Amino acid sequence: MATRAMVLAAGLGTRLETCTRGLPKAMMPIAGKPVLAHNLELLARHGVREVVVNLHHRAGCIVEYCRDGSRFDLAITYSLEPVLLGTAGAVKRAAARFSSTFFVLYGDNLSTCDLSRLLAFHRRCGGVATLAIFEREDPTAGGIVALDGDGRVRRFVEKPDPSEVFSHLVSAGIFVLEPALIAEIGEGTRDFGRDVFPALLARGFPLFGYRMSEQLWWIDTPADYACVSRIFAATGASR
Repeated sequence: MATRAMVLAAGLGTRLETCTRGLPKAMMPIAGKPVLAHNLELLARHGVREVVVNLHHRAGCIVEYCRDGSRFDLAITYSLEPVLLGTAGAVKRAAARFSSTFFVLYGDNLSTCDLSRLLAFHRRCGGVATLAIFEREDPTAGGIVALDGDGRVRRFVEKPDPSEVFSHLVSAGIFVLEPALIAEIGEGTRDFGRDVFPALLARGFPLFGYRMSEQLWWIDTPADYACVSRIFAATGASR
């Protein structure tokens, strides 16, 4: 069982500024509670007990809401970034917290991903990382992935130009990582999609993709936010 996770919640959410009203993107309310709360509840349902949350913009409102994590049956610690470190840099900074297999979630998306199945797939494959993968009509806003027949990642390109699109399979921003991967994140390396995953593939490290049959909702624009809010209001999708 993976009992630790990192939730990335330091983003500015500049494309959603008209919706966030100064809040961190992860604190935007969906169905009466912040996006971050939905993700913490998802982790707790799948046996995670300790979570590191990175912070930057309006950090205090996240700490005030989550506190020590006991309201979610979690123990939460915080990693404050005076200067944004990027997705990989954030995990690198928190390396001391992760001595065994752990999850990473981008805290500004919503999902019903079965983290227990994702972890079981990761264990069977035996790679240094497993990425939850989702099919997206417009893949240019995410990291696109090519998988072989065994689910091994053969190519990864972050936010490609339309002329570079070779797949509609996109990273869901949900990973299972082994601690050994952290050692491969160089000093100053910022991003998993642009830096870490392509470099690991070039060096022959085994990365795998778990093709999700569950739901995933990106919240990248005000229109996305309005759509997801309507869905959750109507269906209570994460409950």
